[in-house]
Amino acid sequence: MRILYASSEATPFAKSGGLADVAGALPKALVRDGVDARVIMPLYGDLGFRDHLEYVTNYSVPVGWRSQYCGLFKAEWDGVTYYFLDNEYYFKRRGLYGFYDDGERFAFFSRAVLETLFYLDFTPDIINCNDWQTALVPVYLNLYYRHLDKFNRIKTIFTIHNIAYQGKYGLDILEDTCGIGRRDQHIVEYDGCANFMKGAFETADKITTVSPSYAQEILDPWFSYGLDALLREKQYKLCGILNGIDQDANNPATDPSIPYNYSTANFREGKAACKAALQDQFGLHKDGSPVFAMVSRLVGMKGFDLVQSIADGLVDLGIELVILGTGESQYEGFFSDLAARRPGRVGVYIGFNSALAQQIYAGADCFIMPSKSEPCGLAQMVSCRYGTPPIVRETGGLRDSIHDSSKGSGNGFTFAGYSAHELYDACCRANAAYYDKENWEHLVEYAMNCDFSWSVSAKSYEGLYNETANLW
Repeated sequence: MRILYASSEATPFAKSGGLADVAGALPKALVRDGVDARVIMPLYGDLGFRDHLEYVTNYSVPVGWRSQYCGLFKAEWDGVTYYFLDNEYYFKRRGLYGFYDDGERFAFFSRAVLETLFYLDFTPDIINCNDWQTALVPVYLNLYYRHLDKFNRIKTIFTIHNIAYQGKYGLDILEDTCGIGRRDQHIVEYDGCANFMKGAFETADKITTVSPSYAQEILDPWFSYGLDALLREKQYKLCGILNGIDQDANNPATDPSIPYNYSTANFREGKAACKAALQDQFGLHKDGSPVFAMVSRLVGMKGFDLVQSIADGLVDLGIELVILGTGESQYEGFFSDLAARRPGRVGVYIGFNSALAQQIYAGADCFIMPSKSEPCGLAQMVSCRYGTPPIVRETGGLRDSIHDSSKGSGNGFTFAGYSAHELYDACCRANAAYYDKENWEHLVEYAMNCDFSWSVSAKSYEGLYNETANLW
């Protein structure tokens, strides 16, 4: 089985979110299982580990009515071959997304993915595309390449990591920029717009999401951002596979970022040492209170409006709060003010610091994740790995990975409705459970033993790849 994993980002080379973690970890797990999985991505201006790159060749890629230079580089990392597509006009910039010409940039990238195959001694059985930035790959494959011998057996899978970002543009982008003529514009046209993701839904052989629950949720208008009717039509090729985490990169026994390494054999001492260091860092009291933490973008979708409503109430219960993140100014301002008003009880870091994030996972007692919508979520899995039971809302991947321990067995605390009252109730249950030390230690150990490794999810992907390869 030969898989080409097309992604706009992948660790450790370029990252803006969870997609990069998946693109860095899933192919590695597939290769361990004997699958020839390779990754293809843009060569950004601030790409990491540039000194590992090897120049291969260069060629021209059609972009609408013109052709653009594309340079091909490659690197080997953890047994996986990575291909990097270079065009300085499109990609030599600071940052990955958010530019006025993102539609053109990723139309170029999608077309270049297919053109690159002419210059490789590698023909994939499956191209696994990810999010709107690669959504035109199956469109271009069917329109312009399917008749060629090298391409006529290639199947495509399109993975939705977040349906909120669809690649929506004016219809005028299609012919001039994307090279999709009037005869074929219906493939990507939706609700009066050019919608790249819609094009992938129409042309990919399979559609996947990053958790089984999210695959069902996006059939509902509340979650789908307008694509539910189309997805209900395509439900026959839709499924969900829960993401995993890189358990080597997130291992409290070896993590160099945390002050004390620990495993299930010595987590009592290890967690206590990490907690004390975290409290010292944020100037918190060491009076035996539990530390509840969040590491997240400070946006409403992550449930910060709920946390804002109950924050003072949690502190009044004796809970200490630690929050790391950056985002909307209203939440940055509120939590900074809260830390100033409640010194010794609240610690806030506005920004992102990966080492500090790991220290929070290790040093906190509970991890709060009350998302309004969460396609998969990785933070709740990482927190379990570090023995920090999460408090989550039952949505998407949170529902599939975390089960309420109040009912006897489980790895965290859950609530169903998107309300501050239900979040507060779940936090109160976690706070009460924390003081039952014997049962709490059983919960921590159980959470640490949960297997969220990619080896589990990779088996599901291998089954999907085999099924898709034999569709026709």
